[in-house]
Amino acid sequence: MVHAPLATLVNHQVRLAARPQGLPGPECWQFSESPVVEPAEGGVLVRTLALSLDPAMRGWMNEGKSYIPPVAIGEVMRAGGVGVIVASKHPGFEVGDHVSGGPGVQEYWLVAADQVKRSGLAKIDLRLGTLGQWLNVLGMPGMTGYFGLMDVGQPKAGETLVVSGAAGAVGQTVGQIARIKGCRVVGIAGGPAKCAWVVKELGFDACIDYKSGSVKDGLKQHCPEGVDIYFDNVGGEILDTVLTRINKRARIVICGAISQYNNTTPVQGPKNYLSLLVNRARMEGIVVFDYADRYHLAVAEMAGYLKDGRMKSREDVVEGGVAAFPGTLPKLFSGENFGKLVLQVAAA
Repeated sequence: MVHAPLATLVNHQVRLAARPQGLPGPECWQFSESPVVEPAEGGVLVRTLALSLDPAMRGWMNEGKSYIPPVAIGEVMRAGGVGVIVASKHPGFEVGDHVSGGPGVQEYWLVAADQVKRSGLAKIDLRLGTLGQWLNVLGMPGMTGYFGLMDVGQPKAGETLVVSGAAGAVGQTVGQIARIKGCRVVGIAGGPAKCAWVVKELGFDACIDYKSGSVKDGLKQHCPEGVDIYFDNVGGEILDTVLTRINKRARIVICGAISQYNNTTPVQGPKNYLSLLVNRARMEGIVVFDYADRYHLAVAEMAGYLKDGRMKSREDVVEGGVAAFPGTLPKLFSGENFGKLVLQVAAA
């Protein structure tokens, strides 16, 4: 909690200084400071405790039309996070309430009255999960995995599901829910440690290490009867390879394409897309914000799984506050993070 008077506090922020060409480097970021001020009537002030670092952030930095407007040059970098209310003039929030929302990469988040609902600001119950879990299984990655699988993938007991980025935030959720729903689950991940973790700790049936072996051979071995659902987090060659193994009426969930995000050449589309025609299969994208009015239902279900031990949630927490953001974000694209990448901004 904040003990110092608000007027004595300084808000440290990270702003987008330039649009990246390839991997975002130090030249893309600008550090700024601003005074911390009291909220106006109907508003709140949030102290940021932790930020969610997600592959989608790379797309938000690009100019051009997408499902959400790009971050403007000079604007605080967009980021989801969790925090605590330190000042409130809103009847729905009290000082000390823990909340989630989109604070951006800054230490304090001033939410005006007309932005409270639009910003996604919501109370979180730490009895249901830790702050880290509210950025992972109970947060945006978990919601993405849940609705992408349940609404788009439509799993049925006995089917075979393959998920890429299996040890990442979305992948770990997708695989565990699919197992709970009775599917055979095969992950694709990078490195023996990640593959061992998803099999031994999360209960996947198998995991293919794309860094040390052939994904094609791994799919032949572990999916001898083909693939009914493919949850794609990486795009590129792995998507193409899985398309050669899909069954009739298969569902391909397009969640992300992390292998393509830092390309300086045009994004590589699927070469084997005619497999969709031959197999009467479906490929559909998932944008988590479309399901905002149903988040509470997924949170309730998955909090139950966390409580009874059927689901686990692994976070890779980096300390260092907002100053560490420029050096931490690239971990997502090197595969260096193990679990959901979280930047701790302040002590809880």
